[in-house]
Amino acid sequence: MKLFINSDSNNDLSLKIQYELIQIANDMDIEIANDIDITDIIISIGGDGTFLKTSRKSKEKPIIGINTGTLGYLTEIKPGDIRHALENLRDGDYHIENRMMLEGEIIRENGEVEKIPPSLNEIGISKNIFGVVRFDMLVNEKLINSYTADGILVCTPTGSTAYNLSCSGPIVDPTAEIITLTPIAPHTIINRSIVVADTSIIEIKITELRENTSSFVLYDGKPIDVYSNDRIRIRKSDKVTKIIKLEDRSFIDTIRETIN
Repeated sequence: MKLFINSDSNNDLSLKIQYELIQIANDMDIEIANDIDITDIIISIGGDGTFLKTSRKSKEKPIIGINTGTLGYLTEIKPGDIRHALENLRDGDYHIENRMMLEGEIIRENGEVEKIPPSLNEIGISKNIFGVVRFDMLVNEKLINSYTADGILVCTPTGSTAYNLSCSGPIVDPTAEIITLTPIAPHTIINRSIVVADTSIIEIKITELRENTSSFVLYDGKPIDVYSNDRIRIRKSDKVTKIIKLEDRSFIDTIRETIN
């Protein structure tokens, strides 16, 4: 078994845990690979943000996370449980959940197209501290609503417990096959999320940016500038993130323990 490690290089605890992990792996004759293409399993050391970065570079290799962050919805291993976790991985005592991802493209007013990379949590539209964004939202070419808001989130079930949750969006079982649309601070009485099938094509057309307002597409938190009359098209990706689960712990158990 070959392991590839991706850790939060800005976190001293993550670097310390990485060193301990390498020492334990050496004691167990488990190889640490430097090439992700030849690895069997990827270990992410950090918080959920590090896990999202790992998912983008994983090439659909299975990932498991060691939590050195805060909440750790995506990271399963506690720092004190590394040896036990490696024993499970070595012995094949685990299962894999395939988590859906989103991808898309930005169609500029001049017709140029910029790809949006696959994202595990969400692809969203947001703005700077000034003004609001006006946009139309279409699902399968049908207009759902026109919004004046700080933005909107197009979320996977995995992403329901991230930015979506802080915007009062629903908590979704990560194995569900749906896409959630959650407006961010909409200037309207109706501010509820909309849930659509994972086969849906979502299109967001930016109709107006007020003076001094800048807007961005955020894919798992990474920004791309967008402008008035740009269109953002989002769909389910063919790629998945494979997450290793060691414990027979349900989604409900995880939510209860994390919230409490």
